Amino acid sequence: MPPEADPNTHRSDADRALLERARGLAGERAARSLRLSGAAALWLRAGDDPALMVLARPGDPVLDRFDGTVADGGDGLRLLVGGTTPGNAAALRAELPNLRPVPLGLATSAGFGDRLGLATPGHALALERTGAAGMVAPVFAQQSIREMTRTRRAPQEVVDDATWGAFAAGWRLPVGADADHQKTADDVRACLAAGFTLFTVDPGEHVDDAAERADAAELRARLERLPWRELEDDWEGLKRRLLGAPLDLGDRELAISEEELTRAAVKYGAAIAHTLSLYRVLAASGAPFELELSVDETAYPTTLPEHAYVAAELRRLGVAVVSLAPRFVGRFEKGVDFRPDATGDLATLAATLEGHAAIARSMGPYKLSLHSGSDKFSVYPIIAELTGGLVHLKTAGTSYLEALRAIASIDPALFREILDFARGRYDTDKASYHDSAQVAKVPGASSLKDSDLAGLLEDFDARQVLHCTFGSVLTADDGTKFRPRFYAALQRDEEVYYNVLEKHMKRHVSPFITK
Repeated sequence: MPPEADPNTHRSDADRALLERARGLAGERAARSLRLSGAAALWLRAGDDPALMVLARPGDPVLDRFDGTVADGGDGLRLLVGGTTPGNAAALRAELPNLRPVPLGLATSAGFGDRLGLATPGHALALERTGAAGMVAPVFAQQSIREMTRTRRAPQEVVDDATWGAFAAGWRLPVGADADHQKTADDVRACLAAGFTLFTVDPGEHVDDAAERADAAELRARLERLPWRELEDDWEGLKRRLLGAPLDLGDRELAISEEELTRAAVKYGAAIAHTLSLYRVLAASGAPFELELSVDETAYPTTLPEHAYVAAELRRLGVAVVSLAPRFVGRFEKGVDFRPDATGDLATLAATLEGHAAIARSMGPYKLSLHSGSDKFSVYPIIAELTGGLVHLKTAGTSYLEALRAIASIDPALFREILDFARGRYDTDKASYHDSAQVAKVPGASSLKDSDLAGLLEDFDARQVLHCTFGSVLTADDGTKFRPRFYAALQRDEEVYYNVLEKHMKRHVSPFITK
């Protein structure tokens, strides 16, 4: 991460003395977070009782902007000690504007889902130490409503945790915040109020997967039932626009047949209407935002004609998207690498990615978004090259899995309890995921030595079983069974978590660095 200019340059003797006093008070663990704002120094006290620290001269208005206790800071200075509260998080974003989420535009970007609210420092370190800072724009606050429900977190808590984490890491570049898998206007409004700036619309419930196999008569019947009024269109108009001539995609053309267009409209027409309705909620708010459309959690891969239809209709309706996540060929399961299936292998994926990237460039431009992007190491070089950096990587569960890796070394007994609990919960919890692990292949805790525990995080079946059950683990016995010990262990030995997370996330972001 590019360092700030020498903070002593052009400062008075009094300012330099304040900075030196702040460094002494912060200590080595908190030094990374130390920031100057005007004539005040701010940092985050590290450890299991984190606190906002503000050192300033008496009468400095910064002391009135935060809630806390003000005492003698030595050397004639005043020291405020404040809680990591929502009010102080908001005030911190006002004081240090780069911590306030903003739209990131078409920059190569990565979303770092953090289900615990503890991972952001490790994410920031991975970007810094790979040289990706400034090349891969980070979305530190990223959470779906589904994940918030399972972990019992509120939208504001997700944004605030990312704020404190970025502050702790000394992050000085812009950040985004992704309200992932949005399905309702009420959820959109709640996330707007919390300060999210990227809204990923998931219209999966409005995608008609039956279009894939329907015969001509059934297709026609479904076509007539589309919400044409909401789409501000009709079938004849759609045909005139997209069947008259091949679409010019820059380095290629794409001809769409009437059957392909019919299936595309039936499959995605209602989804586009739903996306339009949520887009208008966002536009009416007056807040800065950008929109991603995600159709990755559907039954069949998105074909090139289907992608082109969606892109053309969004553009016609004035729905600007910054990124779009098709359902790609092959299996994109949670927390494991790409797997081939009947729809295609890695070579097929590369061939279709080339076409999807051409559509995104010519009919947007917008980024291709790689969902279930955690640990897809074989895919990263391909999509980075074919998109020319016009790509958004979305990860989530892998940071939770790395927390478990840390727990395996910090508190093996706790890891053993979680492992056996997860094995018992997997068949229930996997219902909303496209996972294929076999719990019978995951050994019970009693059969493993302590030295074997971390190795489970390298095993296909164990990774998915442990990933899928995160919500049940964090909320078991109303959040009292594992959660307090889980958090206490990671906060007590936070550098262990940051180090394993940094090492793992480096593998995610390195392929997206522009040479």
